[in-house]
Amino acid sequence: MSEEMVPGTQFKSLIEQDMQDCYLRYSMSVIVARALPDARDGFKPVHRRVMYSMHKLGVVPNKSTVKSARIVGDVIGKYHPHGDSAVYETLARMAQDFSLRYPLVFGQGNFGSIDGDSPAAMRYTEAKMNNMGALMLEDLEKDTVDMGPNYDESLEEPLVLPSALPNMIVNGTSGIAVGMATNMAPHNLREVGAAIHALAENPDLTGEDLMEYVKGPDFPTGAIACGRAGIRDAYLTGHGRVRVRARTEIETDSKGKSRIIVTEIPYMVNKAELCKKIADLVRDKRVDGITDIRDESSRDVRIVIELRRDAVGEVVLNNLFKYTQLQTTFSIYNLALVNNLPKLLTLKDLLQVYIDHRLEVITRATQFDLKKAEARLHIIEGLRIATQNIDEVVQIIRNSKSTEDAKQALQTRFNLDEIQSQAIVDMRLAQLTGLNIEKLEAEYNELIATVADLKDILEKRERRIAIMLQKLDAVVDKYGDDRRTTIGEAIDDSDDEDLIAEEEQVITLSREGYIRRLPIDTFKTQSRGGKGIIGAGLKDEDDVEQIFTASTHSYLLVFTNKGRAYWTKVYRLPEGARNGKGRPIVNFVGLTDGEKVQAIVPVRKFGGYFCLVFATKKGIINKMDLKLFSRPRKAGVNAISLDEDDELVKVQLVGLTEEEFKASEAASELDLGEEDSAAEVAENAEEVEGEEVNDENRPIPHDLLMLATKNGQAVTFPISCFRAMGRGTHGVRGIKLAEGDEVISLLWLKAGNKVLTITEKGYGKRSEPGSYRITRRGSKGVKNLNVTDKVGPAVFVDSVADDYDLIITTKEGQVIRIKADSIRVTGRNAQGVKAITLRDGDSVGDATALPSVEDIEQDSAEAKETFDKVEGVEVDDDSIVKNDGEDNDVMPKENPEEV
Repeated sequence: MSEEMVPGTQFKSLIEQDMQDCYLRYSMSVIVARALPDARDGFKPVHRRVMYSMHKLGVVPNKSTVKSARIVGDVIGKYHPHGDSAVYETLARMAQDFSLRYPLVFGQGNFGSIDGDSPAAMRYTEAKMNNMGALMLEDLEKDTVDMGPNYDESLEEPLVLPSALPNMIVNGTSGIAVGMATNMAPHNLREVGAAIHALAENPDLTGEDLMEYVKGPDFPTGAIACGRAGIRDAYLTGHGRVRVRARTEIETDSKGKSRIIVTEIPYMVNKAELCKKIADLVRDKRVDGITDIRDESSRDVRIVIELRRDAVGEVVLNNLFKYTQLQTTFSIYNLALVNNLPKLLTLKDLLQVYIDHRLEVITRATQFDLKKAEARLHIIEGLRIATQNIDEVVQIIRNSKSTEDAKQALQTRFNLDEIQSQAIVDMRLAQLTGLNIEKLEAEYNELIATVADLKDILEKRERRIAIMLQKLDAVVDKYGDDRRTTIGEAIDDSDDEDLIAEEEQVITLSREGYIRRLPIDTFKTQSRGGKGIIGAGLKDEDDVEQIFTASTHSYLLVFTNKGRAYWTKVYRLPEGARNGKGRPIVNFVGLTDGEKVQAIVPVRKFGGYFCLVFATKKGIINKMDLKLFSRPRKAGVNAISLDEDDELVKVQLVGLTEEEFKASEAASELDLGEEDSAAEVAENAEEVEGEEVNDENRPIPHDLLMLATKNGQAVTFPISCFRAMGRGTHGVRGIKLAEGDEVISLLWLKAGNKVLTITEKGYGKRSEPGSYRITRRGSKGVKNLNVTDKVGPAVFVDSVADDYDLIITTKEGQVIRIKADSIRVTGRNAQGVKAITLRDGDSVGDATALPSVEDIEQDSAEAKETFDKVEGVEVDDDSIVKNDGEDNDVMPKENPEEV
């Protein structure tokens, strides 16, 4: 029908239908004839044709090798009319012991290497089938498989191989078709043989039962398969992911210098590219602590990674696992052709398909042998008749005019057929001797027994199973070997931690955003009689902004001015020298533009009676259970909701007693008043005139918090006076600010410490915590500093011990370090004394209080003791890798005025 005769829509429909049919035929051609293996022998057509061509050429194990070009040419010319490179690559891969668990071809010459080197040209290499390859074609001549025409129908080729070796399972395969792909892992022959044995004898076994025999993939390059969950998924569903790690060890010489030795690498990893990747990471400073990389491999893999003397081998190794192919993921997808249709196969399916195929091969081989035995028996029966009537037979033959007359006469006289009469006519006189007649009788009796036995095999499935298992056991006994790949436990960051010694570290963060960690022993003074000061070891790092101690196993919660929270581990930080600068913190947490780190909180466990208290510049405070931050995301989470003109100032981790925690949880909204009482207003007015409330000796409760402002106000209240909220909430008012004032610090008051204040004009003072009257949350508070033009507003307020060092930095870069106790103790509303002499036009920008080694060790010991008593919650470290999205777990914003 012409186009004009067909309406437009109908013509379009015909084109669409034709395109669909053509594409479907093309897809099935690719799937069946090129990309996917047959589940019975595990071969794609090109593999099968290479093996069959070698078989027909006589390039078998007991013969000499021939040029690879001859094999490739024979394959292309007779069976596979495609590119020679694809055929040669197939031949070469079947000869590579690092590609196939059990190679099928013996190669002589350069057939490539694990470094990614290509095989030499086919004219230079030679090959032949090895013993394992010969198993794939065993009994092929016994009509055990179907044959089909080659591409020009001039020859026949097998549609599947007999496959005495369970090639599909032990060697695996990979391929990409149209809309589907396969990736099957290699396995150990002994384990597969045992599983086939068990399933053949008991077909009711489940996948779980079979996993008792097949432990997991067994890669030709060895390495370690981490975890069984992915293996279990693959065996029970046909699809799973297995994490594979290189086999490594860390050696330490007598001088304390370490090196990482890699002896096995994951399957299909290019060793040369792996070494290059490690070198690139070292050059780009993404992995620290490596001084040299050497590939000392010969026949076995050996990569030596030299480490810097102060590098922790476990940390470097974990980074290499993270950033290189020393750790890979092998995605198993058991897709293969069953009855020429693609099917996703479980472990049981794979084994059952092989068992069924082998039983069919054995059945057809038995039928072939039976047919051959019966044909011979038929001839022997005719010969027996002739020997029993030899005189008459001789007379008939002598009296016949021709051979045909003799055959016809014999057939008529003894009721024989054409085949039997021909055998008698062809019989030589030597066969009439007594000895030969006895041999004839023995052969007859043997054939009778053989035919009966073969018929019994065909009648009884259990006998065919026994024959199959007997042959398989012989293959396993001869070619089976020990497992190369170790099945290890599942790995995650907690497992990585177990490799790292738990040590106390001093963490410093500079004002420029550089972070580092150092062993606490680095700062212990060797001087006679003096206390070790943390600051004494900082040398040129006088711009340190935060300093604290934490265990290498601790978590670090990093909070920014925008109210976001990030998460990292202490052992991931670089271990630097005392005068080193460290690395930018953006290398460890994903800060966005405009974000600045305001607080870092070390946490040993997420659990117990711990909470985080947040303070903002506009006087808002919030309290949250520490457990809410045990599952952060790579992109960070919203810790606190801020107004547009507000920002986070400080975050304080507070450990409470059980009673304090319950009181905090039960805080009533009725107790959260935010207005100053008349007495408080009067007291504030009196304090402006210089009169102080003298209660310096009042004991300090454990749970007191203080908010300090730029203009000299301070409000002190117990943490139990306001309730905890959800993550991402707004919070409640902590202090009522006067116009132009803002919060600059949040303090957790500690008994024995003083409240230290530094002003913009270089004045400082220390005050007893007991002199700060406890007020209502949300009030104006009391005087902390008498702000005048002389002293300027406060820039720094903190709770410090007498033996702290104080580093004061000016806006023009002047730095001074003084003892905290060199600033005298005064009343809380005094102006203080000069702490630093400023140049004209200069002013104090910031200050940092550095504790002594003794203080920080005591704090660390107390924190460890407190955390060790609590039961930690499960921390999903993987979430910071898997989830790069925005934080959706945000609770609604609360209005502080309504609360």
